[in-house]
Amino acid sequence: MKTAVQERMVEEERVKERVDERGNRWSKVYVGGGEHFRNWLEQCEELGEVMVEEIDSTGCACFEQGGEPRYRIWMKRDGNHDNNGS
Repeated sequence: MKTAVQERMVEEERVKERVDERGNRWSKVYVGGGEHFRNWLEQCEELGEVMVEEIDSTGCACFEQGGEPRYRIWMKRDGNHDNNGS
């Protein structure tokens, strides 16, 4: 039987892309926080248009204990190719 944390991890793995209200497609490239988040965000911004979404950190002990928010970084897809080089 999976724990609540394992269930949340599986749910997060299922989140891979989204479409905004304008029909733009976005690919998830990162989930986390802290200094790693800032490094990822800086690098992604150099590559293209990004969107940041704060997500619930309930069940992630390290984020809960530190009172630190958790984020997803999304990269906009341009329609000609996706952001992983294919």
